Amino acid sequence: MTVLITGATGTTGSRLSRVLHDRGVPVRRAGRSPAADVRFDWSDPATHAPAVRGVRAIYLVAPPGAADPEPLVIPFLEAARVAGVERIVLLGSSAVPVGSPGPGVLGARLAEFAPHPVVLRPTWFASNFTGRHLHGDSVRRDGEIVSATGEGRIPFIDPGDIAAVAAQALLGALPTGGEPILTGPRPLTFDEVAATLSEVTGRPVRHRRVSVEELSRRHQDDGVPAAFADLLAAMDARIAAGSEDRTTTAVEDITGTAPRSLRSFLAASWRDR
Repeated sequence: MTVLITGATGTTGSRLSRVLHDRGVPVRRAGRSPAADVRFDWSDPATHAPAVRGVRAIYLVAPPGAADPEPLVIPFLEAARVAGVERIVLLGSSAVPVGSPGPGVLGARLAEFAPHPVVLRPTWFASNFTGRHLHGDSVRRDGEIVSATGEGRIPFIDPGDIAAVAAQALLGALPTGGEPILTGPRPLTFDEVAATLSEVTGRPVRHRRVSVEELSRRHQDDGVPAAFADLLAAMDARIAAGSEDRTTTAVEDITGTAPRSLRSFLAASWRDR
């Protein structure tokens, strides 16, 4: 069973590729990079059918920065349907209900294109503070993280845990139509995250609170399209109101292993630098 991975060089796709390879599952990494197994471009429908030929399952990561990914993704999903793809696992978000306008529409439409759809809905990634991300960049450059979350809490998740769940879903271990919300073990405020970063890195890191409007401008200055920047900033406002202040047992229920803590993830990330 060949699995096609979109976003194969990204945060979860790269980890998923390794997990499936270690299990002996044939993987086809799709992308524009020369290192990809098959050339794939969301904006070039001619690349869609060759990417899905002979594929039984797809890990679907929507085009980054698209506030409304449907026009780009639906032609690809149609190619998958024609190719007889049986299972599609979509990387969604705990902050985006399936069926909601914009990115949420994709999850609601998956069943039109494959008989076994699953939508994974992870919370915010722990790797946001270590990788190429606005938070990670500002930690390294300025010794601060900037948000509009106020006292809101988030149960940050190790992307490796997301990859482990995705592997199970692609191999048929999750019910068709499932929408598991994936979290880390404990919700934290950004003040607590800053304190943890200070301890782990050995240098002071603070949390600077800004307005939603200022946060959107920061995202745009970092190259994020305006509509998507507004969407990201609005998510911070919902976090401040308590939208992510929860945990689930989904990671352990699905993989048999408890989710990794933010502290453990950060400590390992800095140790490996």
